[in-house]
Amino acid sequence: MRVDTGTLGKAIDVLDIVASAEEPMRFTDILAVSNQPRGTLHRQLSNLVEEGLLSLGRDHSYSVGIRLLKFAAKAWAGNQFRVIAEPHLRILHDLTGETVHLGVLRGNEVIYLDKVESRQAVRMYSQIGNASPVYCTGVGKAGLSALPDAELRAVVATIKFRRFTDSTLVTPEALLSEIEAIRLSGNAYDREEHEPGIRCVAAPIYSADRSFVGGLSVTGPAYRISTDLLESWAVLVRDAARGIMDDMGARLGPRT
Repeated sequence: MRVDTGTLGKAIDVLDIVASAEEPMRFTDILAVSNQPRGTLHRQLSNLVEEGLLSLGRDHSYSVGIRLLKFAAKAWAGNQFRVIAEPHLRILHDLTGETVHLGVLRGNEVIYLDKVESRQAVRMYSQIGNASPVYCTGVGKAGLSALPDAELRAVVATIKFRRFTDSTLVTPEALLSEIEAIRLSGNAYDREEHEPGIRCVAAPIYSADRSFVGGLSVTGPAYRISTDLLESWAVLVRDAARGIMDDMGARLGPRT
């Protein structure tokens, strides 16, 4: 259960709704999913627009404001994990030629922190900062595999499973069974589970105390990436993840 954080918490909820939407939202759209009274929501939106965190379009729809984008850019630039991981992403990209993603777990979603785009003509439409479900993405399942059992089961209990494709895992039992297999092999796969025609191989990244958990993946279209090719990249992805964790330990660990 979420702790009530008052006015600020309600404003953050509204920001999250608008920022997570695939296109600008009108007041009635936000009202339908915000669980806030009409008057309260109207005040929240007015304040957020006045502060530059949201933008109000001519069609009376709300989208992310310039000020929030500046905050986001500052956060990405100062994110030490992303900086540490970047050379490893580049190497993995050079070895495979396909799109490389870096993400972190946030509840039952994975947030993409960085991306190195494929050299091929057909590319991925994923974006840095976007969120995806943990149960049907390679990075998400890789991150779940690094969680302690109690925390893993707590996260899985919050998932509202949705079938995106015929291959999507749609039960807690199926997901937990796959997590066990990931722990044994060190690799997670997305076998066209989130998007038809898209495959990926991933590996977990985590801090020593598991307070920070994420993943790294190589992703591409199924017509270009056979199952055998995907599996041949598994060790490359594990090596890149291990290199990032080693550098994290050296640069972000406790100083003596």
